[in-house]
Amino acid sequence: MTLLNIAEICSATRTLGPGQRFAIWVQGCCFNCKGCVSPEWIPQTQATLIEPKKLAEMILSVPGTEGVTVSGGEPMLQAIALRELFIYLRQGRQISIICFTGFSLQQLQSQSDRAIDDILTLVDVLIDGEYIEQLNDNKGWRGSSNQVVHFLSPRHLSEASLFLERKRDVEIHLRHDSALMVGVPTDDFSKSFKRVIDKAN
Repeated sequence: MTLLNIAEICSATRTLGPGQRFAIWVQGCCFNCKGCVSPEWIPQTQATLIEPKKLAEMILSVPGTEGVTVSGGEPMLQAIALRELFIYLRQGRQISIICFTGFSLQQLQSQSDRAIDDILTLVDVLIDGEYIEQLNDNKGWRGSSNQVVHFLSPRHLSEASLFLERKRDVEIHLRHDSALMVGVPTDDFSKSFKRVIDKAN
């Protein structure tokens, strides 16, 4: 049985791509980018395991969902399970798929990995490259200006400027005993949010 190792989900957000999106963060990353906004999701340890089909059903059951955004962690470390998720989603309906990765598109294409190749045919927008703190220009849906936005389908081409230039915003989702920051924060906001959380703990 193939399982996705999930760090966190947000069932409805408008800060990680066009329209109402279901956000998924996977657990485990092979990069250690300085200034990472989610360092607790870097360790390659077990978090919440879920079958891709069950997660797809959950996503498709949320009213108003127009798309899915996958980040992490490093999604491509779970390529086989991720491919299954995307296939189930597309079987349900033609939902928009955005995926972040620390690998470059060229690196992914050169790996001769069938699961990754399939993912690249299913993803509408791939935002690639490691996060570089000094290149955080506080613009768009990418973390730093070195990251490249690849429109692998024409679906979001008309919104290309939003991915690169939009003013950033975040949402704070309150949980029972914690708060989840959703979105690509500005550098100042990220540091301020961390200070508030540290004080609360």
